[in-house]
Amino acid sequence: MKNERSREIVRAGWAFILTNLGLAVVNVVVGILSGAIAIVSDALHSLVDSISGILVVVTEKIASSKRYAASREKIERVATILIAIVIILVGVHIIHESIEKIAEPSEVEYSVPVIVILVASIAAKYVLARYLKETGRAVRSTVVAASGAETLNDCWISVAVLVSAVIYLIFGVDIEAYVSLLISLVIIKIGLEFIFPHLTRHHHHHLEENPDHDHCKKKPRR
Repeated sequence: MKNERSREIVRAGWAFILTNLGLAVVNVVVGILSGAIAIVSDALHSLVDSISGILVVVTEKIASSKRYAASREKIERVATILIAIVIILVGVHIIHESIEKIAEPSEVEYSVPVIVILVASIAAKYVLARYLKETGRAVRSTVVAASGAETLNDCWISVAVLVSAVIYLIFGVDIEAYVSLLISLVIIKIGLEFIFPHLTRHHHHHLEENPDHDHCKKKPRR
């Protein structure tokens, strides 16, 4: 049973990695061709998420071994902080790019194919988020469940990019640099939440995915 649980977690981690890598590649190509920083920013976020997927797989492989089983919590904590630092650096880079775009606007070339790709990207993220959250519940893994919640957040970020593209096509108003700036702030916030989980209730929502955790057990009514 324990081996099956480990296999499910690793399988979910690989699904997380491969899906986000695919989305990152597609969005980078579309972002470069259209000149839209927001789409490139979304691609970078997907790339960072694929690194988080590697964290899920590597952590499970190490923690499931007899040698490091007792240090599982410490291993997860250190790895999470390292990923959080990468997330924050990506967010800072996107802020820099967005401010440059606002100061010196460049032409954006949104098109119907770009919109179609954005919609497909949102659909893929939503399906992945559902899969990860359901798998996280089934195997009682807070790491996998958190990855699902994170992917759902990415889905909403992509919706914001899609809205900016539609607004440009209909009204000719380019707001993608501002949307990119918003995305960068969300990315930095996510990174800080991983390092300082006590700053938000987000950490407790993760714990609630695991009914066996002491913090998640319901206290009897008096």
